[in-house]
Amino acid sequence: MTPTLNRIPFWFLRHGETDWNAQGLSQGRTDIPLNAIGVMQAARAGEAMKGRGIATIVASPLDRAFRTAETVAAALALPVSLDEDLQEVAFGEQEGLPMGDWYDDWIAGTYTPAGGEAFADLVARGVAAVNRATAMPGPVLVVAHGALFRALRLALGHEPNVRTPNALPILCTPPTSGAAWDVSPVALPPLPA
Repeated sequence: MTPTLNRIPFWFLRHGETDWNAQGLSQGRTDIPLNAIGVMQAARAGEAMKGRGIATIVASPLDRAFRTAETVAAALALPVSLDEDLQEVAFGEQEGLPMGDWYDDWIAGTYTPAGGEAFADLVARGVAAVNRATAMPGPVLVVAHGALFRALRLALGHEPNVRTPNALPILCTPPTSGAAWDVSPVALPPLPA
């Protein structure tokens, strides 16, 4: 059974781009920093979050997410809290390798890379972390990772195996009827050339 999220709206932001993202490599817990595009994406997200009433920012401690959160927090004049459980999934032996067909099997629960974390465990960990975050003063912005948001998508009642763009703010709102939450990305201007 999929764990249940607190029925409290929250914002989710995947970290800005890294070189490994650009190369299509599995990052997992490997602590890859933002690249120049990722830094610009984080700044753009910070501007997009102004005026949305964000009261709390909670982030993964991995550098790419923490630096993204710091950039947004500077734009909003807020501190950043860290939650270890918002870290990206451990992909074990797949880290540093191209994303492959194994990813579908991992989400289906029929394969876990050696040294990696099962998708069901990621779902439980991610939901618990978001529930702790949404217990704080809101609106809350959670800054974390792509695979973690795939796990959250399952808890939000959506198809999990959908790629989340880097540094795109997404408002997650509980349903008034039905099971699926509303997952609404913010329209962002293009990055400067």
